[in-house]
Amino acid sequence: MNEVMITNKWVHEDDQKAKADAGKPRPTLVPVSLIEAVTAVRMYGNEKYHDPENWRQVEPQRYQDALYRHWLSYLKGEKCDPESGLPHLWHLACNAAFLIEMEGKE
Repeated sequence: MNEVMITNKWVHEDDQKAKADAGKPRPTLVPVSLIEAVTAVRMYGNEKYHDPENWRQVEPQRYQDALYRHWLSYLKGEKCDPESGLPHLWHLACNAAFLIEMEGKE
């Protein structure tokens, strides 16, 4: 069976005897380090706020502001957030994930 990659999805040229996954998303394309980074920030937030769903109660503008603050700190050369000890880019990624999730729910 010949497979070709088109954008981020596999398309089968012949048949689909082996596995019928043509056109399905490939989450394994996401770097594991990104998943681990967002997970670490979420674990920190869960420890701090004692509610894994607390982030859903916050308006998007606050996540936009937090994302910018972490980005600016990173650009100024500060690698880690002084409060959490986690990298600013990890916090940025988590805030972006929240915004993406919220945007999809509007």
